[in-house]
Amino acid sequence: MANILVVDDEMGIRELLSEILGDEGHAIQLAENAQQARDARNAGAPDLVLLDIWMPDTDGVTLLKEWQRDGLLTMPVIMMSGHATIDTAVEATRIGALNFLEKPIALQKLLKAVQQGLTRAQEAVRAPAIAPRPMMAPQVEETSSTAGALFAAQAPASMPVRIGGLPAGEGHGFSLSFDLPLREARDAFERMYFEHHLGREGGSMTRVAEKTGLERTHLYRKLKQLGVEPGKLAKKGQ
Repeated sequence: MANILVVDDEMGIRELLSEILGDEGHAIQLAENAQQARDARNAGAPDLVLLDIWMPDTDGVTLLKEWQRDGLLTMPVIMMSGHATIDTAVEATRIGALNFLEKPIALQKLLKAVQQGLTRAQEAVRAPAIAPRPMMAPQVEETSSTAGALFAAQAPASMPVRIGGLPAGEGHGFSLSFDLPLREARDAFERMYFEHHLGREGGSMTRVAEKTGLERTHLYRKLKQLGVEPGKLAKKGQ
């Protein structure tokens, strides 16, 4: 059993992560802002921290810098965000974050990242006290947003990208322009991605969850955020 600190300003995210990790046998501490996270860290270093980037008082990257500056970054930290760019993720890993997870977080990705973090913490404890702490290589999850940002850096700004990958015979694709701001381009791609799968699966949330690797709760939240209505797509697919 590990002591895990979850820092997120969204109550639903805190409760969901607490339930999932609690079922895995871990003891969970919850903080809804940076000040509560500071208080929890000052009371004793947890075995692992799940830290949201966008918070109203102090963002997660700033808090991570504080802990590094004050010598308090002695535990693995996994950053979380639903809106961060790849630059933000790289900056966080450069400061000392072990990993980065994009919301909504798939269950298997969450459990894998937590296990990797706890393993890293155990290795650090077993290492000789005089040994320097190895530099942690960035382990940014390649999601639709990060992959799109990397590809965008290699293509002309005005070049329209055709999103293919559809089975032969479906007779259509999607166009996405790199002239859009990154967040709008990412949202547009994700909207087309989910609409494609919902159309193919006749609006079945269970099958779409399996196809996309998302938990149903996360999938519903993501579709609502993107303004995608499964019912309308189910009718189109019939």
